[in-house]
Amino acid sequence: MPETAWPLGQAVGQIHSTFILAEKADSLVIVDQHAAHERLVYEQLKQNLHEKNVASQAVLLPEVLTVTETDLTLLEPHLPDLKTLGFDIEIYSGNALVVRQIPALLSGLKPSDFIHDFLSDLKEVGQGITITEKLHEILSSVACRGSIRAGRKLSLPEMNALLRQMESTLYSGQCNHGRPTYVELKKSDIEKLFGRR
Repeated sequence: MPETAWPLGQAVGQIHSTFILAEKADSLVIVDQHAAHERLVYEQLKQNLHEKNVASQAVLLPEVLTVTETDLTLLEPHLPDLKTLGFDIEIYSGNALVVRQIPALLSGLKPSDFIHDFLSDLKEVGQGITITEKLHEILSSVACRGSIRAGRKLSLPEMNALLRQMESTLYSGQCNHGRPTYVELKKSDIEKLFGRR
C-alpha cells in the first residue's frame, strides 16, 4: 500500500514519550501508544485463547514470591484460567508461588508485578462474575500490564509498525476501557487554529 493510502498515516515523531504523531496528506493523527498497544495485545490474546493457541515463554529464572494467605485463597481458583492464557504459576510451599512461564506476547512482563496487579484487580472486580467475564477481565488486565508504557521512547520503525498493526486490528480505535486510542486533526482545522482560514 502506498504511504499516502495508510489510514493512520506515516509516523513523524513522538511527544512526551507518550504520543505518536503521524502525518497524512490532509491531517495529523495523534496516537496514545499505551492505549493503542493495550488494545492490540488484548485482541491478540482473545484470538489466541479462542484458537487455543497461547504460546508460553519460560522465565529465565523462575520467580518465587510470597503472598498473604488471603491473597493465595483469592488467586488459587484462577490458576487454571491463567494457565490457559500461557502462565505457569504454581503454589510452591505455604504462601509462596513460583512463576515458570508467561505468555510469549508479554515477554517483557515482570511476573511478580503482574501477580500483585492481578490480585488488586481481583479484589476490585469481586467474585460475582461468570468464568467468561473473568477470562476477559484477565485478558484485559494482562494486556494492560504487558503493553508499551507511556514514557517509553520508540523509534520511527516501531511507531510505524504499531500504526500498521492498528490498521489491521478490529476495535483498535479504542482501548479496553473505552477511551480513544487516537485522534485525527484535519489540516483545515489546524489552519483555523492559526487563523489561516
